[in-house]
Amino acid sequence: MSTTVSERPPVNIRVHDSFIPELVFFEPAALDYPKGKRIMEWVKSIGIPYKMTTSHNRITNLPGETELEQYKIAKRTLVVGIRKTLKFDTSKPSAEYAIPIATGCMGHCHYCYLQTTLGAKPYIRIYVNTDDIMQAAKAYIDERVPEITRFEAACTSDPVGLEPISGSLRELITFMAGQEYGRLRFVTKYHYVDSLLDIKHNNHTRIRFSVNANYVIKNFEPNTSRFEQRIEAAAKIARAGYPLGFIIAPIIWHDGWQEGYAELLSSLAAALPKDASSNLTFELIQHRFTKTAKNVIEKRYPRTKLEMDIEKRKYKWGRWGQGKYVYPDEQAEALRMFISERIFEHFEDAKIEYFT
Repeated sequence: MSTTVSERPPVNIRVHDSFIPELVFFEPAALDYPKGKRIMEWVKSIGIPYKMTTSHNRITNLPGETELEQYKIAKRTLVVGIRKTLKFDTSKPSAEYAIPIATGCMGHCHYCYLQTTLGAKPYIRIYVNTDDIMQAAKAYIDERVPEITRFEAACTSDPVGLEPISGSLRELITFMAGQEYGRLRFVTKYHYVDSLLDIKHNNHTRIRFSVNANYVIKNFEPNTSRFEQRIEAAAKIARAGYPLGFIIAPIIWHDGWQEGYAELLSSLAAALPKDASSNLTFELIQHRFTKTAKNVIEKRYPRTKLEMDIEKRKYKWGRWGQGKYVYPDEQAEALRMFISERIFEHFEDAKIEYFT
């Protein structure tokens, strides 16, 4: 049975070869919570340096002589604190609300929107007051009865990558199993799901895996689990009876994209249990970027092969008067049609929730 911090300090556990925090900060009040105490015991047990901080939102003076060095170190810095703001953001089209159990990610995906949304705070934060967070979720559920309220747990982080430390997903899944009108969703590029397999989830949690063509994973997703590891984890989730889904994102137009995405779907079909198609969802998201994101990405990943040529893109207005650069309609439609056809070729009962 897997060991998680929610059970006892995971002495000698290796979360991921690319993520053993080099430095951990604690808010003093976080140590008043069982989760905070357990994480502190784990940090001490494997000798990670730690400091105290007045706020998880104000971590300054990280080492590094350049902005790029500080960014890389921040991505290996963990902050353990209390989530004080319990007003949840909306999370369309994936869910009604984002449920905040963590912020930041140890992955280095070049295209990730967290590059800009987290701005100068790319360090990783775990919130220990999960009981407060779940009670806030209960209030949102009660407001909408008899409608189902869905919560997305991966809007600002990859919670599966943090689960061996936090145990927060196990708590949320257990909580949501008892909510007649509540549902949980999250997506991941990591394979640390063993501690979730024995939970009585009541089919109220959909676990989705972010997958892509080999070209995209190889060139733009450093420090994440390998494709084969993700698919093996997806098969475990399917066998454990969870509703399963895949997000193909970002869909990137590149030389050989048809072969790459065809291989992706055939690999999924070969690895999953035969009955997985009956309750399987796909979400398709084409690559997009803003001018701000382009500037940040080129600074943080100066050798990236990510194509961000504004002249080759269409400008698409978004909410709040802000827009993004997406593929022109003809390219976008070609991507949508080809991938959709391959999905139904292998999974005739699957549902494509959206293409955007």
